[in-house]
Amino acid sequence: MNIYPVPVRVAIAGATGYAGQELLNLLVWHPKVHIVAAMSSSAESVARPLPRLARTWDGKIELFDRGQLETEATFVFLAMPEAAAAELAPKLLEAGVKVIDLSGAFRIRDEAMRAKWYPATSLMPGSVAYGLVEHNREAIKNASMVACPGCYPTAALLALVPLVNAGLVDTSCGLIIDAKSGISGAGRTASDRTHFSENHGSMAAYGVMGHRHVAEMEQELGSEVTFVPHLVPLDRGILETIYVRTRPGTTNEAIGEALARAYKDEPFVRLTEEALPEIKHVTGTNFCDIGWVFDAASRRLIMVACLDNLVKGAAGQAVQNFNVMCGFDERMGLR
Repeated sequence: MNIYPVPVRVAIAGATGYAGQELLNLLVWHPKVHIVAAMSSSAESVARPLPRLARTWDGKIELFDRGQLETEATFVFLAMPEAAAAELAPKLLEAGVKVIDLSGAFRIRDEAMRAKWYPATSLMPGSVAYGLVEHNREAIKNASMVACPGCYPTAALLALVPLVNAGLVDTSCGLIIDAKSGISGAGRTASDRTHFSENHGSMAAYGVMGHRHVAEMEQELGSEVTFVPHLVPLDRGILETIYVRTRPGTTNEAIGEALARAYKDEPFVRLTEEALPEIKHVTGTNFCDIGWVFDAASRRLIMVACLDNLVKGAAGQAVQNFNVMCGFDERMGLR
C-alpha cells in the first residue's frame, strides 16, 4: 500500500456519462479528495453542465486533455468507452499516475479472450489488479492500476465465489445466471433499445450467448456460465437470479457458513438469507444484497443478488478501490 498526500488529487475522464456523473457526485463528498479535473471522454465531446451538482461542486466539466491528467492528478478515474480507456491508461501509467478504470478494457487476463471481447486493448500493463475488493483486497492495495469489474459480474461473483471456493458447487452442471438491469446500464448514448417508448411497459432479453461479461465471470469462477441479461424499464439497479447444483451432502447450514465467513467483516455485502433482496433495497447505495433458497433433496440452490449498477456496479466500487489503494476506510465517501 502506498502513502499519498491528503487531500489526494484526483481527476475523472468521462465525467458526463451516467457512471462518470455518479463518480463525480461521490468524490465531491469524499473528505480526503481534491478534484483537480472532471473531463469529457474526448477533445471532440461537448462539455455540458451537471445540474445535479449545483451548489455542491463549483468546478466545470472540461474538454478532454491528457496532458492535464498526467501533470495535475495523482489518481485518474476512467469512465470512458473501452477503446479510449485502452489507449489512455498505459500512457497515464508511464507518467506515474495511478489509474482506476471503470471500462472493461483490462478485466480479461487471457490474451485470446481479451482479443475477442476487447480488441482495442493491445497492451495489458503488468500492474493491473482486478477490482473485486471483497476477494482481491491485497492485490489492490499495491496496484498501480485497478480494473473495476462489470456490473453484472460484480453481483454474480459476490454471490458465487465463496461457494465455489468452499467446494460446495457442482460446477460440472454449469452455472445459470438470469439478470435484469435498469436502462442506465446501457449507457447514456441514445439508441432504439433505450428509447422510452421501446422500454416502457416491456422487458427484453439481449446479448444471449454473446455478452462479453460471460468471459469475465468464467475467468473468476473457473466454470462454464450460461448468462441471459434483460433490460427492464427502471432507471437503475440489477437483480440476478442464479441457479446452481451443489455437491452431494451440501447443507443449507454449510452454504450460510461459507457466505458468512466470506462477508462477516465486509462493509458492503449484506446477506439476507431466505428474505430475498429487491432492487429498491440497494438503489443509491454501495451494497450488494444476497439471498438464497436451497432444496437439499434435489441439490438445487437458487440465489438472488441485487445491487445498484451505477454505484456498487460502477462508481461506488471504483471509490471503494481508491480507498483501499490509499489505505483509507473503505466506507469513506460511500456512507
